[in-house]
Amino acid sequence: MLDDLPHPALDRRVAAVRAFNRFYTRRIGVVRDGYLQSRFSLTEARVLYELAHNDGLTATQIGTSLDLDAGYLSRMLRRFEREGLLARDPSNTDRRHNLLTLTDAGRAAFAPLDQRSRQEISAMLTALPEPAQEAVLGGMRTIARLLSDSPSSEWIAREPAPGDIGWVIERHGALYAEEYGFNHKFEALVAQVAGAFLDEHDPARERGWIAERDGVRVGSVFLMRETDEIGKLRLLLVEPSARGLGIGKRLVEDCIGFARHAGYRRMTLWTNDILVAARAIYRAAGFDLVSSAPHGDFGPPMVGEEWELEL
Repeated sequence: MLDDLPHPALDRRVAAVRAFNRFYTRRIGVVRDGYLQSRFSLTEARVLYELAHNDGLTATQIGTSLDLDAGYLSRMLRRFEREGLLARDPSNTDRRHNLLTLTDAGRAAFAPLDQRSRQEISAMLTALPEPAQEAVLGGMRTIARLLSDSPSSEWIAREPAPGDIGWVIERHGALYAEEYGFNHKFEALVAQVAGAFLDEHDPARERGWIAERDGVRVGSVFLMRETDEIGKLRLLLVEPSARGLGIGKRLVEDCIGFARHAGYRRMTLWTNDILVAARAIYRAAGFDLVSSAPHGDFGPPMVGEEWELEL
């Protein structure tokens, strides 16, 4: 959680979000007096959009959808009605509410707003090559998902694709430095392990899994050959945004299932005592702690642990 971050990290992220907000609102023209060179503000244009695309809304529904103050919205709707843009009809199911509909004049007022918005966004996107356009859209989808009141809990586990191994190295290095203070030597170790898998792995006896949610990578795990009889679980990772969905547990279960299918008689793994959530997953999966030793290989003092599972 953000509240658990050191203040410098939180302050840096807050500043980055505010900088992006300033950039994007300027880029789409929100700070201009009239939105899209019209006589309407951005909020008024959003209300017109809701009315144009949804027949028979109530004021309460619009206010809830757009998170608008009821008094402010009521004054706006009365003005639209005075200008002939809006019609009200009593609801057949609840006489306390009126159903709101744009008049022909209201739709005529909204049409150029809709057209200009399409033109400006089209111009913004077509100025970029197609891969950059997809990157912009992917970033927008990620922001919408992560900041949604009800983010999706659905995810898939798939085999690594080109680019995934680089992501595994980068996220291990960045995430463990942020959460546990690990130094560059840990990232070097991850790079060595992941590179060996990429360069030498035997598909019949070794496999990797990438967890993906809404097209975004959120986790990883690998099974690698230790000996003909022992498979080693490596590089388990779950992004903070995807924790609590059972991803780590499922990745470990898939790893164990593949190890049995591949003919290993035992699985082993090495972890550290400060990785509490991972250790709980290993114990629940049936692994036993067989040895431990203190070390400071990655900066902070910790205890390295060997775990084993008889298959």
